[in-house]
Amino acid sequence: MALGGLLGARSPPPVLWVLLVTASLSRPAPSSAASFEPLQCEGPASTRDSGCHTGRHLTGSREVDFQAKSYVFSQPFHLIVSYDWLILQGPAIPLFEGDPLALRCQAWQDWPLTQVTFYRDGSALGPPGPRREFSIAAARKADSGHYHCSAVFRSPGPGRLGTASSLVVTVQELFPAPVLRAAPSAQLREGAPLTLSCQTRLPPQRSAVRLLFSFYKDGRAVRGRGVSPELQVPVAAQGHAGSYWCEAATEDGQVWKHSPKLEVRVQGPSSSVEPPTSNPAPLKSSAPGTPAAKPLGPPPPPSPLQAPDPHLHHQMGVLLKQMQDVRALLGHLVLELRDLSGHLKLETRKGPAKRE
Repeated sequence: MALGGLLGARSPPPVLWVLLVTASLSRPAPSSAASFEPLQCEGPASTRDSGCHTGRHLTGSREVDFQAKSYVFSQPFHLIVSYDWLILQGPAIPLFEGDPLALRCQAWQDWPLTQVTFYRDGSALGPPGPRREFSIAAARKADSGHYHCSAVFRSPGPGRLGTASSLVVTVQELFPAPVLRAAPSAQLREGAPLTLSCQTRLPPQRSAVRLLFSFYKDGRAVRGRGVSPELQVPVAAQGHAGSYWCEAATEDGQVWKHSPKLEVRVQGPSSSVEPPTSNPAPLKSSAPGTPAAKPLGPPPPPSPLQAPDPHLHHQMGVLLKQMQDVRALLGHLVLELRDLSGHLKLETRKGPAKRE
């Protein structure tokens, strides 16, 4: 019995809005390859309005059939039959970050619509308008949600407002945020090689996507986008120490993600010498009776006179001048004492002569 007869004269027949792909199943002859002829069928479920053609017209990569155990199967499909006057058409294949998202508000028998409004999670995505399509050039995970549309049917439609059922749209992650790893280690000695790897992964459905990688150090780019996920440093030096992170992006730049920062430390040659112990053992004397040498202690603190203090330098100049003045006074005092001593000797000699 036809589906239209089951619904009655007043209800529109069910509509098949999803592409239907079938393929014949055959077991190949022992010495021949498997033969199959896929069919592509689209249109309403009513056989009068639907049409099919052979699989040689299928050129897309997603319609390519696959083999398993000498049998040939078609790709699986989802069959959605709707009894509604208004439906929301969405993608029938897995949707990943960066893929375009296209939604269409479709009426029964393609009746004209007006005041079309699209919603996500109950919130309108814009004012009502005549456009039946809503599109996002590069979908993000934040674009996931429950979508539906509403519109007013124009003649020859019923002329009233219709609302489509909700459609769940899930945007899957194209690749996780990369992780930057250092080999052999993020702490190495000067002169050793260093390899930084920007590691992430693609899902099997998008394994053909090519990612580009770039590397940054202390907020500045050290290598622009390239196909290699590794950064080679043949000989590490002190200047290579710092905070590194990397970025993975698709070729079109629609999806890009950063890694957490990685601190790279490069130890100099002096850091390889072990520090002395706090209490070293005293050195033994070379011969009996010789006193033991004193252990080497920490160097004495620098003298304050070593520091260039202008005030102290001025005070030392004044003190030196005063010492020179005292020296001059002492010289005059010595001369005076010599004169006095000579005068006393002369007086002593004159005294006995007068008595005679």
